[in-house]
Formats: sequence, C-alpha cells, structure tokens
Amino acid sequence: MTSTTPAGGSDSTVPVVSVRPVTLSAPDRGEDLRVRVTAPTTGHHLPVVVFSHAMALGMDDYAPLVDFWAAHGFVVIQPAHLDSLGLPPDDPRAPLIWRIRTDDLTGVLDQLDAVAAAVPGLAGRIDHDRIAVAGHSWGAQTASTLAGARVVDADGTAGGSMTDSRVRAAVLLCLPGTGGADLSPLAVQHFPFMSPDFAELKTPSLVVAGDADQSPLTVRGPDWFTDGYRLGPGVTDLLTLFGAEHGLGGIQGSHDTRTTDESPERVAVVQQTTLAYLRTALGLDDDAWAAARLSPAEAGEPLGKIDSK
Repeated sequence: MTSTTPAGGSDSTVPVVSVRPVTLSAPDRGEDLRVRVTAPTTGHHLPVVVFSHAMALGMDDYAPLVDFWAAHGFVVIQPAHLDSLGLPPDDPRAPLIWRIRTDDLTGVLDQLDAVAAAVPGLAGRIDHDRIAVAGHSWGAQTASTLAGARVVDADGTAGGSMTDSRVRAAVLLCLPGTGGADLSPLAVQHFPFMSPDFAELKTPSLVVAGDADQSPLTVRGPDWFTDGYRLGPGVTDLLTLFGAEHGLGGIQGSHDTRTTDESPERVAVVQQTTLAYLRTALGLDDDAWAAARLSPAEAGEPLGKIDSK
C-alpha cells in the first residue's frame, strides 16, 4: 500500500488526546497494569505503537516522541512498568522484572479493545493488523523480546522465545548490547538479565544509537549499542546520531532531568526518522523510509547517518 495514512500525511498533523491512567487487568503481576494512551482525535484504521520506557522512568515521559507520532496518525500506548513505581530490591518480583516488563507489553496487546474503550472516541478506530513496539534503553531490550530477541540464561543458553506475531515492526532506541564479558561489574551485579541473544530477532526493526553514548553497564564504548543491528537478522537499519549520548538529545522530555546532550535538532531527527520507518514498516507509505535514508547524506552538516543491510 503506497502513500496512505489514517489521519493525515506524513507532513501534516492532527490534534491528539492523551488519557491516563487506563487500568488493565494483570492477575499475575501483583497489581494492575496502568498505561497512558495518546491518540489522534480523527482518523480510522489507526496503527499502534506500544512504548516501553527506560529504567525508573514512566508512562508520562517521552512526550517529544509520543506526541509527534500521535499527531501523525499513531495510537501510542505507554505502560508503567513496575520499576517506574519504585519497586524495592527485596521485592520477590525484582529478579523477574525483565520478564514482567515483556508481559506488560503482551498484556497491552491482549487488551487493545479495552484500551480503546477507555479513551473517548477511540473505540473501533484501531488497526489490529498494524502494530509496532518501541522502547528506549532497558525499554528497547523489553521491546526487542517481542521482536525475537531472547535473554541468555545463567548457563549461557538462550531462554525461551517471547516473540509476538502481532508485532510487525520495532524501533529500538539505545538498545543494550551483548552480555557476558562485555558487561561491567555494575551490570553483572545488578542486571544479569542484560544478556541478549539477537539471533532470532527477525521482526523488521530500526536501531537508533548515539556515537557518544558511554554506558556504565559495559566495558565497551558506544558501539555496544549497535550490537542489535550487527547481530539481529531483522534489524535492517541503524541510525547513528553524531555526538549523541544516552538521551539522544532529550527524547525523554522535560520530566527527565538527566539528559546530558540536550539538542532539539537531534530530537527532531529521531522524530522524523522513526516516523518514516514506522510508516513504511507498517505498510502506510512505501516511500517514506527510502526518502528518510537520503536525508542525512544530503544535509550540509549532517547530524547522523543511516546504515542499512
């Protein structure tokens, strides 16, 4: 399908509505799952992005991306993972928090009709066949599990697949790289599950990384955040932002004061590039991604580059 969109073209915007919290049943979680829903006020057959936040952030963050995607025709659903609620380390759920995060995303997909019904005017307007997942940092790892990535067990074998066939595309922002010897002592002690296997990450995906993203979780440099592109067969494209650190210029929005590389220009690149990727990957505009791939090369002083395989 070429050059079609449910609510305006890629250069036009529509008003959006945001509702929080929408409460979803999660019997095995210990407490209900709360989500924020941001959606266009017009249009039908609206594609969906389920967004997983970084550690200790929440459903009210990432407004620069969420509002932008919604204004261009996407329903964006942001679950509040347990770590956003200040889960204490001695909570018995803590060792399995990575798996509960994945279950949060799956739970959203299982209850899409309930999500839509909770937002005035949204019922009947969601396209269940056009679903993407996205996430930042730990949230990117969470999203990647629905796209095919697995978590390596303590014995070195890849754990069971949590791939969800309903997911057609993924946008993975600052996706953590491989574990084992690449992890820092800090990560080994506190985040042993940050040890992905990308061999089965076959869902079409875009990875976004900053070439100045020095993480305390790895003994390697910023290239650690490109492992998913290098090793994941479905990760077809990599956007590298020049000079960008972990906040990619400030995609978390004003609620998070930890951005160390604030740059509206970088945020705009992330907005426009991810939108183009989602529109093509979900069959809304066959030409959007091809045009976006040319943009950095044509800029006089490019802010980044796109590699494709």
